[in-house]
Amino acid sequence: MKTLSIALLILIAMSGHLNADNPSAVDNKITLNLDDTSEVLVKGSIALAEESLSDTFKQWDALVNLRVAEPEKQHPTSVFQGFLPKQPVSVGELWVPDMMGVVPLLKQLHPNPNFFLHINFGDSFGLWACLRAYNDQYADIVFRIHAEFRLEDGWFTPSQFTGHLVIDRIAEKVAFFEMYVPKGVINFDVNWKRDKNASHHITSTGFCPKMELRAGAQDLLEHIKFTASITSAEAERALILRFYKSQQINWVPLAQVLERAQAEQKPMHVISIDGPLTDESC
Repeated sequence: MKTLSIALLILIAMSGHLNADNPSAVDNKITLNLDDTSEVLVKGSIALAEESLSDTFKQWDALVNLRVAEPEKQHPTSVFQGFLPKQPVSVGELWVPDMMGVVPLLKQLHPNPNFFLHINFGDSFGLWACLRAYNDQYADIVFRIHAEFRLEDGWFTPSQFTGHLVIDRIAEKVAFFEMYVPKGVINFDVNWKRDKNASHHITSTGFCPKMELRAGAQDLLEHIKFTASITSAEAERALILRFYKSQQINWVPLAQVLERAQAEQKPMHVISIDGPLTDESC
């Protein structure tokens, strides 16, 4: 649902495309594992901003009353094994986590998660993970998840879930975990069949200031000195490219397009869009 315009993007037709699937990758590969048998206490929270909803959607009780299913839950460490690669990996390398292994975490937020987005016929569903950094004791995995929740008479689709899983490589246990919907002007999409006899859903967007799961000390990453790493921006870029082929295009800002077109003697392609091209919030 990328239509109309809140921002004008202009594209110069370029012969090459960006390719940053594996930025600044390091050759050294490490094995990641979790053998600790203890449970991990995960705290969850959901807070909707009702003022971001249209008057129509304020009548949808399932949305207005959306709350975290389980504010606290003890998860076996094996649940987090689903995020780990089955083979040794190097910094910057990406893999697909075990989708079914991650489901128990999503169910802590809401009992009816769905990875295969009902309004999306492309490839922007599922989840990817990337080894961002490591040292002798810790490894930092960043991930991106696209999933939605089936509500009564409709769907709630967050823009994305992003987060970190920090592994204590020596103890083979979870040192820190966070999974959250990033903040933004809009960061979720909703589809509601207000009339059960209707043939279609009505659609809107909104802002959710908090939808997250967390475990462990939040400041842990600030105190770790990694021996091999890529930046968070590089990791996020690599993950985005796995979901959206449009991000391989060399987008040019409006202020630069005329100068670039004249200098490179290339035609301009003008595209008008409504909402971001890099998440599922519209």
